[in-house]
Amino acid sequence: MANVKHLPPVVWAQRKDKLYVTINVEDCKDASVKFDNNSLQFSGRGGKENIDYETKLEFYGEIDGEKSKYVILPRHIPLVIVKKEGAPYWPRLLKETTKVHWLKTDFNKWKDEDDSDADDSKGAAFEDMMNNMGNYKGAGDDLENDDSDNEELPDLE
Repeated sequence: MANVKHLPPVVWAQRKDKLYVTINVEDCKDASVKFDNNSLQFSGRGGKENIDYETKLEFYGEIDGEKSKYVILPRHIPLVIVKKEGAPYWPRLLKETTKVHWLKTDFNKWKDEDDSDADDSKGAAFEDMMNNMGNYKGAGDDLENDDSDNEELPDLE
């Protein structure tokens, strides 16, 4: 049973202009995330048993892979996927209509189409956190060695 790829648990939520997708793989090594016009491909190794995971999500609509972002954290991989300009709310995440057991709705981040945008500050805070993380990776971005903690600290009084 060598080279068997498992499907990672995935949760998702959406807004008018973006999708929040979280791939739940602990201690992910050799992670690869690739965005296409209408798909996301993930592969990596993680968990206690060091299992190989792989999945390809064919989205209901088109996305902007250049503006989409992700970060690899110890317990999961959160992604902010930007929908193409002018895209409405999607009735589902995937193009296919069959239900898949490994994909679930993230009700902590979910907001219906008719909900007000007044509470969108949480989404903005999440994106700010993603932008400020040390191992932030956008589509096609290379990591730079920017260390803000190399500055001199003031003397204690």
